[in-house]
Amino acid sequence: MKKLNLNLIGLAFFSLMLFACGTDDADEIDDGMDDDETEVDQVDISTLAAKFYHTDAVSVTFDETWVTITSSNLPDHKSMYYPMNNPLYEPYDEPNNPDFKKNPGEIGAQNYVFKIPRYPSEAANKESTPMGPMGVSINSIVFFNQEAAPGDDILEELNTFDQYEGHPAGDAYHYHIEPIWLTENKGSDAFLGFLLDGFPVYGPMENGKIITNDDLDDYHGHTSATADFPDGIYHYHITEDLPWINGDGFYGEAGTITQ
Repeated sequence: MKKLNLNLIGLAFFSLMLFACGTDDADEIDDGMDDDETEVDQVDISTLAAKFYHTDAVSVTFDETWVTITSSNLPDHKSMYYPMNNPLYEPYDEPNNPDFKKNPGEIGAQNYVFKIPRYPSEAANKESTPMGPMGVSINSIVFFNQEAAPGDDILEELNTFDQYEGHPAGDAYHYHIEPIWLTENKGSDAFLGFLLDGFPVYGPMENGKIITNDDLDDYHGHTSATADFPDGIYHYHITEDLPWINGDGFYGEAGTITQ
């Protein structure tokens, strides 16, 4: 009788230990998955809101889902495209470009409202960038893509860019290429703004190296650590060569823009 009782106690103890070990293993697996999912979800671009510095022309707010950027699209640097009575008007002469010509536009205030994902994610189906604004910079100026019209690269229009590499379409000033006012003042590796999908745009340098098109994917970006996101984030880079800011479209799910 004693032998039977001891056997039953041993069996119960073994079963209890097996259950406990199984539970611990399951918990460890579940916790690992939750941690990974949380890490992805926590790439929160609202942390960059304070870097939009030209507060007379741009404001940034955010809620649980969206970052909203409202911009009057007025550069804080001088331009020949400002009206002559504006304090920021400055005539411009480009002696190294015999093909330089001023286009007929003039800078005027806009009312752009960008609503972009606070937690950007890769799109299952990538969208082309639109004609017109596809993003916004930290000094309120919008980014346009590399086309003057569908299928027409802006190589001719390069000759109409002002001293800070922007120009207007009508009265809407914009950048197609590197905004040198920003890279000269903030740094060539600085955060420069967002595209409409919420992924950040950085300058032409990373970790002391000039980024070229060969370093980037078809959408003109890659995933790596940045000063703002040391654990890594997908981001775009501005490069010296065409397509400059964006390639084949938005990498992520695009938000909306109204005017």
